[in-house]
Amino acid sequence: MTKQENLNRWRLILGSYAEDSLGGGSENFPYQQIDNLLDFLYSREYGEDRGVRDQEGGLGPSQMIVPEWIRKIRQVFPKTVVERLENEALDRYQLTDILNDKKVLESMQPNMHLLKNILALKDRMNGDVLQTARRIVRQVVEELTKKLENDIIRSFTGRLNRLQSTTFRISKNFDLKKTISKNLKYYDKDLQTIIPQRLYFNPRIKRYNPWHIVICIDQSGSMLESVIYSAIMASIFSKLPILSVKLVVFDTEIVDLSGYVDDPVEALMSVQLGGGTNIGLAMNYCETIMETPIRTLMVMVTDLYDGAGYTPMYASAKRIVESGARLFVLTGMDEHSQGMIDKNAAKKMAGLGAKVATLTPDALAEWVAKAVAG
Repeated sequence: MTKQENLNRWRLILGSYAEDSLGGGSENFPYQQIDNLLDFLYSREYGEDRGVRDQEGGLGPSQMIVPEWIRKIRQVFPKTVVERLENEALDRYQLTDILNDKKVLESMQPNMHLLKNILALKDRMNGDVLQTARRIVRQVVEELTKKLENDIIRSFTGRLNRLQSTTFRISKNFDLKKTISKNLKYYDKDLQTIIPQRLYFNPRIKRYNPWHIVICIDQSGSMLESVIYSAIMASIFSKLPILSVKLVVFDTEIVDLSGYVDDPVEALMSVQLGGGTNIGLAMNYCETIMETPIRTLMVMVTDLYDGAGYTPMYASAKRIVESGARLFVLTGMDEHSQGMIDKNAAKKMAGLGAKVATLTPDALAEWVAKAVAG
């Protein structure tokens, strides 16, 4: 490698503000376009207080704007690098305005990072942008479901070989009434017809003496990834004839999403992230919807930080366990099984008879399968 090539690489690593120190000029620097694209994003590290760039504008010498930046990085960088840059633009530098441009949104790589940002900002979207966001949510959710479904169902069928899939997508099982009801919001005034986003089918296997599972999810912002996986898991569980599933989300209020248990997209689009947390109130509600406690699994997905005080939460946990129901407290459910939790509350809940852990989705499936198999 020549001296100039070595200087060029260091210049690209250190950024435009190292140009004078390295004694180079633009005529000797062949990576100017790459540098401009990286500089557009990473110069935000300096901030206004350093006097380098007006962070609000973030335009640089070329007066680049976010949609143009998105288009150019896709031309210059490989897919893996583009995905990393997009994730950092959203998560680290809060360039959330890219989610309010339909064309930019359509051009972005559908993945968990984009899904989380859409869910966090969906209330600021409307019209075509919101419909585009909804399609992206469905695409990512379907990909995650495919990734998890076979292994999860296998966890059950290995223990209970009588289980079979309940969703046969054939014409004689088509549920016209439910399809119309669930898709009314997609009525097109110009075409004077409903454009369904999803078709629904009736299961032909009846549930005989099922186990009841209540999944109750803390929808505070810190639990977002767990909210996503919990909604998907509820949908997968609902396909198993041995399980009857209810889905509840909460902060200081409670929303029963059991009507959307088979449609995780609608469930996630109904979630309102942020706000306080009242775990005791949520657990009290879940007590009221338990059926046959001795055959009920209560799954609380929460970091156990209760803003309303811990006494009601502990009292409810004690009643649930004493009723014969099995109480699982998941302090996090994601691919990495990591998260901040209230350790003292976790110890107390375990002492009351709850099983407390942070699990990956497949581990939860194993847990539930063992409980059902007895």
